Amino acid sequence: MNDKTPAGTAIGDYGNLLGEIKERIRSAQYAALRAVNRELIGLYWDIGRMIVEKQAREKWGRSVVEKLATDLQVEFPGVRGLSSKNLWKMKQFYESYAGNEILSPLVREIGWTHNTIVMMKCKDDLQREFYIRMTRKFGWTKNVLIHQIDNQTYEKTLLNQVNFDKTLPEEVRNQAKLAVRDEYTFDFLELGDEFSERQLETQVLARVEPFLREMGGVFCFISSQFRLEVGAKEFFIDLLLYHRRLKCLVAIELKVGEFLPEYVGKMQFYLAVLDDRVREPDENPSIGIILCRSKDRTVVEYALRDSSRPIGIAAYRMVSSLPEELCGQLPEPEQVALLMAEV
Repeated sequence: MNDKTPAGTAIGDYGNLLGEIKERIRSAQYAALRAVNRELIGLYWDIGRMIVEKQAREKWGRSVVEKLATDLQVEFPGVRGLSSKNLWKMKQFYESYAGNEILSPLVREIGWTHNTIVMMKCKDDLQREFYIRMTRKFGWTKNVLIHQIDNQTYEKTLLNQVNFDKTLPEEVRNQAKLAVRDEYTFDFLELGDEFSERQLETQVLARVEPFLREMGGVFCFISSQFRLEVGAKEFFIDLLLYHRRLKCLVAIELKVGEFLPEYVGKMQFYLAVLDDRVREPDENPSIGIILCRSKDRTVVEYALRDSSRPIGIAAYRMVSSLPEELCGQLPEPEQVALLMAEV
């Protein structure tokens, strides 16, 4: 028995107690940080509101705000964030969200730096809502948030080609839609213009962390070339992941060329075997993602029309760019709002 374990106490019991207390402490620390952040955002909101109201009444100009910043910094020398530049951001912050019943409470759920990034880089309210909700849910750092915005994650998520409406339970359907994008950017891979599927898989395995981050950040890596034995034959799934929030296995097939309809039949087979032989009783149905170098959206629609297993078809690129022809094909605002209500 460990010398540090109290006499007469089973190691397992003590370990459970220690684990529960650690979790409670972390929970309290997180709650305290959230409370401090809410108060700080509320403070910046009020400062922005007061500046806006005073400017409207007194016709203040830039010089008054700059003097205000100087005086506040003298009065509160240890308080950060009171520069004239930041005061102008507070003003813009209030003006951007004051009339929005959805966004005005949401902004208090993420940090000030994250808020300023979203405010400056996103001009559409639905786009802003998407990144605020995703930052809150997945705990994106500042750099990850910038990467997601620059990488057009909002557009690529809304344009995804999946068949989840008819193949997944309603309670996880929207969450699954948000987990699969239309396109991924693998700019961390060192590949030339031509490469084999084996070379692609080798590169992904050598850079699992950035790969999982690009896939969404809530995936766990299980295996490459995951073996399935059916009858007297062996079959191998390129990559098998686990989605922690969806609580399901995710089979990924890597293709170096254009999407072909027959890929769907093979993926359906893999998912059927996974659900029958690998999935745990408390897990949701397994999902398949077929990653191709390119795809014809009409071909994908027909290929998925009668498929009975949840499958998404995505393209990947080595540089970030959304094809121009897709920029005007985003869903209607009402559909976007309904989807994000689940986040």
